[in-house]
Amino acid sequence: MNDAASTTPAPAHSPVDAPSASPTDAPPSAAPEAPRSPAEPIASPAQAPAGAPSATPVGAPSAAAGSVPPAFAPPAPHPAPASEPAAPAGSRSLGPMIAMLAVGALIGGAAGGGIAAWALTDSSGSASSATSPASITVNDPEDATTVTGVVARAMPSVVTIDVQGGGAAGSGSGVILSEDGYVLTNSHVATLDGAAADPTLRVTASDGRIYDAELIGADPIADLAVIKLADASGLQPIEFADSDDLNVGDRAIAIGAPLGLAGTVTDGIISALNRSITVQSSAVPDGAAADAPEAPEGDAPQSPFDFWNFDFDIPGEQGPSQPRASQTISLSVIQTDAAINPGNSGGALLDDEGRLIGINVAIASAGGSQSAAGSIGVGFSIPANFAQRIADEIIATGSASHGLLGASVTEVEADSGVVGALIAEVTPAGAADQAGLRQGDVITAFDGVPITSSIDLTAQVRVLAGGSTAEVEYVRDGRAATATVTLGELD
Repeated sequence: MNDAASTTPAPAHSPVDAPSASPTDAPPSAAPEAPRSPAEPIASPAQAPAGAPSATPVGAPSAAAGSVPPAFAPPAPHPAPASEPAAPAGSRSLGPMIAMLAVGALIGGAAGGGIAAWALTDSSGSASSATSPASITVNDPEDATTVTGVVARAMPSVVTIDVQGGGAAGSGSGVILSEDGYVLTNSHVATLDGAAADPTLRVTASDGRIYDAELIGADPIADLAVIKLADASGLQPIEFADSDDLNVGDRAIAIGAPLGLAGTVTDGIISALNRSITVQSSAVPDGAAADAPEAPEGDAPQSPFDFWNFDFDIPGEQGPSQPRASQTISLSVIQTDAAINPGNSGGALLDDEGRLIGINVAIASAGGSQSAAGSIGVGFSIPANFAQRIADEIIATGSASHGLLGASVTEVEADSGVVGALIAEVTPAGAADQAGLRQGDVITAFDGVPITSSIDLTAQVRVLAGGSTAEVEYVRDGRAATATVTLGELD
């Protein structure tokens, strides 16, 4: 982890000086000796490549005496009945510590003609702030900006989520998927970073209504989860954009509840696309869930990816009841300079038309304890297209599918003259083997995305569902070639 108070990436600390082979999706019987995470068997390196960044998930700590103010939202036009209990305040940070500089992005949209006027105009065609959601203050509709219009359109589709369970509590954000109450958020929000297999969920809508909710399914490989609000109707679903159409430099607008401050809006641009970050898995450990990964035998190696370890030195904050195994996942994300802070996790990243382009997931930190971590202008978001696929599969079946390459990969030697992911071992009869890939091949592109490290390859393979096909570009004995691979499915 970069311990220096600097905003520039620095080489990650690693147990060894030279890169070692790491299973990229080989089953346990085909895995090399380097330790691997059961949650990330396909292209998860035993160590981070030099210069890789570190990220911290952005769940919010709750207010405590002498720390941060409580979550709030302006009065709603239709307040909840007085007998309805208030949402519990989160009491634990949902953002992990960073050990390598993480990469990701908040998405941006260019100035959109007429969006502000459209969002602030009622059905009769007259501008009025009264038609805006209760948590939006618009004093002069005639002078409203594009961002004002985006917020007026999208704010009703963003919620604040309070979570309790497993001896811990915390809060984060989410986006509404359906009128009857399906909500998408991060897995590390819904399960308190893996501490709660059966969490107690309370959701506050932008108009002040409070709902109980249940966990429909969590996918720790994508760090996404779907929850369902009880007795909900008439909610406003978020509109999805095509995240494959994004450009670096597009405007990015984030809505969430950083530090418990519901309805907070920040604005920026997309800084990078197809970034790859490695963060700690939010899979529920120790058999608390049927699909929870097992902890590795013996002492877990010191990892440069302990991004989600919480500091509980803020008064009133609670940590998990038991330590979690050290597992890591690789994510392909969007990077943004829009301010994202603990509590933005699961919230919306929007374009200039108020459409969802990503789900906030993590931030980069200059170092130090998580309790002091905050935005330094490097935030990360899960692209909308990937998020929508995972959400649809969870709603339909309770789980989601991820591709499996059937190979172990590692980093390429610095003097090799090729940038990519080196295949260290191929699983017999696996996807890579059937596509004609061999040990020693260097994969340089996957499904049209350039590959510069084993983390890149893992992240891109996981984006696709099991059974998907992709074109692989690789170098063998100095010669470039291509192959079409039909991915297996990660168990």
